[in-house]
Amino acid sequence: MTDKIFQPLPKSYLNIDKATKENGFTMPSDILTCSMLRTLAASKPKSKFLELGTGTGLSTCWILDGMDNDSKIISIDHNKSLLQIAENFLGQDKRLDFVCEDGQTWIKANLKQKFDYIFADTWHGKYLLLDEVLEMVNKGGFYIVDDMLPQANWPEGHQEKAIDFVKKLERRNDIVLTKQHWATGIIIAVKQ
Repeated sequence: MTDKIFQPLPKSYLNIDKATKENGFTMPSDILTCSMLRTLAASKPKSKFLELGTGTGLSTCWILDGMDNDSKIISIDHNKSLLQIAENFLGQDKRLDFVCEDGQTWIKANLKQKFDYIFADTWHGKYLLLDEVLEMVNKGGFYIVDDMLPQANWPEGHQEKAIDFVKKLERRNDIVLTKQHWATGIIIAVKQ
């Protein structure tokens, strides 16, 4: 077994990856994480998905590739230029709604919504508003985060935030948790 992806890439992946590099965006989800996101999405037919932190849409295209036609995803980012890249390549997919808004603002306005799969790839939903976002996960639903292993682009003091975040998750009794020392460091939780 290797860490190579031997399955077909999503149709738009290479174009989004090229546009991401041309834009200079240095914080996209890596391909191993994206492949896992697709596989987990395939396990949730007729489901409601939420992505906090669209970026340029690299992870979004993989999640969409795993979703069935009866599922829907809301993907949120506050950065208009990054979101525009995602919209250029993925905006025609009727299962997808992009929202250009601050994560905190959106979460607080949508606390009553429930999701079967949440990928929290930004501060809101991970380091900020964790309790609120976990309340949005349906029983049996996934809560997924990446970038839990030290990254070259982490600011000073971020490792302590990551350690505290993991401890908060470990103390919860309403999730079943797996921490993976793989790719960029993945955590998958299932709501009980």
